[in-house]
Amino acid sequence: MQPMLRIMIADDHEIVRAGFAQFIADQGDMQVTGEAASGDEAIALIRRDEYDVVLLDISMPDKNGIDCLRVIRQTHPALPVLMLSGFPEEHYAVNMLRSGASGYISKNAPPEELIRAIRVVARGKRYLSETAADLVSTELANPTDKKLHETLSEREFQIFHKLASGQSPTGIAGELHLSVKTVSTYRSRILEKMNLKTNADLTYYAIKNALVS
Repeated sequence: MQPMLRIMIADDHEIVRAGFAQFIADQGDMQVTGEAASGDEAIALIRRDEYDVVLLDISMPDKNGIDCLRVIRQTHPALPVLMLSGFPEEHYAVNMLRSGASGYISKNAPPEELIRAIRVVARGKRYLSETAADLVSTELANPTDKKLHETLSEREFQIFHKLASGQSPTGIAGELHLSVKTVSTYRSRILEKMNLKTNADLTYYAIKNALVS
């Protein structure tokens, strides 16, 4: 018999976790063995228990999915992480794949696509929906057509997202264990790359491009 795939769901909405858990429970070869309602809780569970696939929401309290993904890649580099989001794929998929996610799937995707994605990443492969595959192909074919936020490095995008969400450099420095000077340097680099001038510009850009709600 094939061993059961152990799935962890990290999402701050209980109803979302319950819905995904039900889809997974209908499969004979996988089960949900861990649930987390926050980023910190997800990381604590991953450090304590073993999982075959992690379903990770981008928007969570205390430590968002972008931060969690970075930590998981450092501590468990081989663990498949499938990013979940209510945001359209064109806004996050490329950045998340570049940051080490095994796949990116919309919460609006049908249950059979979620199950297919879990099976794909569990085999060590990347899952790309048709939309995400088109985005990656477009980026490879036309690298100059990238959106401004897609030109940022993994760390720059992480800090951009926090600045755009209204966090201060001091708060970001404490959260990421960096100096305020380092965060300020990243901020300057981000503004320069995106041809913007202020944090308000970053927030406006993020809202306009549906990167924050």
